[in-house]
Amino acid sequence: MKTFQYTIKEELGMHARPAGLILQLAKEFKSEIIVSNKENRGNLKKLFSVVSLNIQYQDTITVTIEGPDEDVAAEEMLAFFEENL
Repeated sequence: MKTFQYTIKEELGMHARPAGLILQLAKEFKSEIIVSNKENRGNLKKLFSVVSLNIQYQDTITVTIEGPDEDVAAEEMLAFFEENL
C-alpha cells in the first residue's frame, strides 16, 4: 500500500475539470485509489465520489493506493496533483 498527502494549491479546488482528468488517469491502473478529505473518502475512479468530497483550496488530502501497480500509480498520481492542483 502506498499513501501520500497533498495540499491543494488550485484556488478553485478540485472542480469538475481536474476531477475528470484525474478520473481518466486513475482508470489506467488496476490498483484501488482512494482519496480522503477530512473524514470523507472517495474512489478516484468514480467522478461523483470525487466531486462529492468538496475538496477546496488549502485542503490537505490523503491518497491511498493499493494493488498490483501501486508504485507506478502513486508516482503518476502525485505528479498529476503537483502539476494540476
